[in-house]
Amino acid sequence: MSAVTGLTCRECGQAYPVAPLHVCETCFGPLEVVYDYASIRRTMTRASIQSRPPSIWRYRELLPVQGEPQIGLYSGFTPLVKADRLAASLGVKELYVKDDSVNHPTFSYKDRVVAVAISKAIEFGFDTVSCASTGNLANSVSAHAARAGLRCFIFIPADLEQGKVVGSAIYGPRTIGIRGTYDDVNRLCSEIADRYGWAFVNINLRPYYTEGAKTYGFEIAEQLGWRLPQHIVVPTAGGTILPKVAKAFEELQRIGLVDGGQSVKIYSAQAAGCAPVIHALHTGADSIAPVKPNTIAKSIAIGNPADGYYVLRAVRDSGGWGEAATDEEIIEGIELLARTEGIFTEPAGGTTVAVTKKLIAQGRIPRHESIVICITGNGYKTIEAVSNTVAPPCLINARLQEFDELYRQLPHVAAVATREHTG
Repeated sequence: MSAVTGLTCRECGQAYPVAPLHVCETCFGPLEVVYDYASIRRTMTRASIQSRPPSIWRYRELLPVQGEPQIGLYSGFTPLVKADRLAASLGVKELYVKDDSVNHPTFSYKDRVVAVAISKAIEFGFDTVSCASTGNLANSVSAHAARAGLRCFIFIPADLEQGKVVGSAIYGPRTIGIRGTYDDVNRLCSEIADRYGWAFVNINLRPYYTEGAKTYGFEIAEQLGWRLPQHIVVPTAGGTILPKVAKAFEELQRIGLVDGGQSVKIYSAQAAGCAPVIHALHTGADSIAPVKPNTIAKSIAIGNPADGYYVLRAVRDSGGWGEAATDEEIIEGIELLARTEGIFTEPAGGTTVAVTKKLIAQGRIPRHESIVICITGNGYKTIEAVSNTVAPPCLINARLQEFDELYRQLPHVAAVATREHTG
C-alpha cells in the first residue's frame, strides 16, 4: 500500500486528492505529494532497503506510486565516485561525484523522475505521455514510453544538440521541434496538455515527477554509509532536483534512516548565460526575473525556472550559496573532470564542476569538509560543446619509424629527455 495521503499546495496548504493535478485552484501555487511518515517510519528500515534490487524503487515507500512499479526497474543507484584525483586538483580533502551520466536507460538523472511520472501515468490510465524538454527529458520519456508501450509526443527547441535529438527519435516518439527557447516550448505544452488531455510528465504530472528526484539524495546518503555530506553542489535548470535533494535529506532524518542534527549546505550552479536563480540569490531578491538563455549548457538553459523560488528557499535555508560559470569555464570543468576521474559529462556537469571550483576558491566550501558534486548527464550526447577544444589525432602511416619520430616529438618525451640530460 502507498503511504501517499494526497496532494497539498506549497503556498496556501489547500489539500487535494491523488489525481493528475499540479496547480492550486485557490492561489495557483504548485502542488506537492504528502506522505504518512509515521507509517513509513514503522516499515522502512536500512535492512529492508538494502535487501531490494539496486534501483530507485528500493525507496518505494517514499515515492508516490501504488503497488509494484512496471518501469524504471533498472534506473538509479548510480555510482558515488570518491574523486581523489579531482579533490587533489581542487585542493580539498573529501570529494565525491554522484554520477548520473551512466543512469539507465538514457544516461541522465531524468531517468529517475520519468520512471516515477510514467508509472503514475499508467496508474491514472493515460495512453499518451509527453513532455517539454531541453533534451535529456525527451530522451528519457521516449525510452520509458517505448518500454511501457505508450504513445509519446515530445516537444523540444529546434536548435538542440543532434545527439539529444537522435537520442529521442530512435525510440519512435513523435518529435516536434519548436522555433524558440525552452520557455516557448513549455508555454505551448501547457496549452496542449489542456486541450488534448495527455500526461505531460513535467506539467500535469509534475508533483509526482519531481518526487523521483529525491532518489538522487537517498542514494547519496546510503552510499556514504547512511550519513549526509556537509556540502552538495547541484545544477539548476527548471529547479526540480535541488529542492528535492533537500527534501530527501529531511525525510531520511524524519524517519530515522540517518541521524538527526546533520546539516547539509546546498549550492546552486548555473551557466552565466542563463542564471536567473543565481542573480536573485546574489541580489537578495525573493522572485526570479526571467532571462533569455545564451549558453552552451542547453540542458540547463531555462530562463524562467518553474521551481526557481524553491531553489532559492532551499539554498538559503541550508546556509549555502550559488555561482554561475561562463561557457569557457564550463568547458574547462568538463575537461577537468574527464582528465582526473575519467567521467565525460555534458555542459551541465561542467557547470557544476566549475562552480564547485569557484566556491572552494572563495572559501565558501571549506577544504577539509565532505563535498558531493552532482553530475546529471552524459557528455557523449553533447560532443559539439568540446569538439573544437580537444586535440585532433596525430596521423602517420603504418610504419614503426614514423611512430618513433612522432613519439620523440611529443612534449612529454621532450621534457623527459631534457630532465635526463640536465640530471
